Amino acid sequence: MDTYGTEEEQVEALKRWWQENGRSTVIAIVLALVAGFGWQGWQSYDETQQQEASDLYQSLLQAMSGAQQGEVEASAVIELADQLKQTHMGSTYAQFAALHLARMAVENDDLARAEAELRWVLSKAGKGSDIARVTELRLARVLAASGDSDQALSILASASDNPYQASYEAAKGDILMGLGQEAEAREAYTRARNLAAAEAPQASLPMLEQKLQSLNPVPERSLEMPEAAAPAQPEAVAADAPAVPAEEG
Repeated sequence: MDTYGTEEEQVEALKRWWQENGRSTVIAIVLALVAGFGWQGWQSYDETQQQEASDLYQSLLQAMSGAQQGEVEASAVIELADQLKQTHMGSTYAQFAALHLARMAVENDDLARAEAELRWVLSKAGKGSDIARVTELRLARVLAASGDSDQALSILASASDNPYQASYEAAKGDILMGLGQEAEAREAYTRARNLAAAEAPQASLPMLEQKLQSLNPVPERSLEMPEAAAPAQPEAVAADAPAVPAEEG
C-alpha cells in the first residue's frame, strides 16, 4: 500500500482488491477450515469406530472361551460375531469374527454356512493379504469336504508364491489322497515337506512324514533260500531213520 500517495487512494485500492479477490479468498479460507475440521472429525470418528470394534471383538473372544467351558451358549457367540460383521464390516475384526463363525460351522457339520462365511471374508480382505491366504486354504478344505474337489484344487493352484505354500501343498496332498490319486498326493506331500524344511530347517514334521511313509511302497522281503543252504532235516524224521551199518573190515 506504500505505493499510493494518499490515504484515500489506499482505501480505494483496498476496495478494488476486495471486490476482485475478497470473495474467493473467503471461500478458500472457509473450505480450508471445513476440510481441517472435517479431517479431524473423521479421524476422531474412525478411532472411535476402531475402539468399538476392538471392544466388541474382545467380548467375542471372552464368549468363545466361556462357550468352550460350557459357561456361555454358542448362540451368544454367534450373535456377537454377527453384530461385529454388521456394525464394523470394514474392519479386520469383522473378518476374524467370520473366520470364527466358519470354524464353528465346520464343527457343527454345516459346510454350507462355513463356505458362506469364508467367501464373505474373501470379499472384504485385501487380495494377497495374510488373512486372504489363510481363508483360501480353509475354503479349499471346506469345498473338498463338500465334494467339490476340483474347485478346491483350483483355489490352491491359483495361490502360488505365498508364505503358506507348504500348507497349501499339504492340503493338495490330502485332497488328492481322498481322490485316490496316490502318486500325485505323494508329490504334493514331498513338496510340502521340502518347502517347510526350507523355511524352518529344525522344524519337526511328523504328520507329513507319516503320510509320506504310508504312500511309499515297502519292498517285499525275498523268501528264496540260498542254493548252498539245504533244508535241515527235522529231528523227528532223523530219529526214525534206520541206522547206517558200519562197513565190515
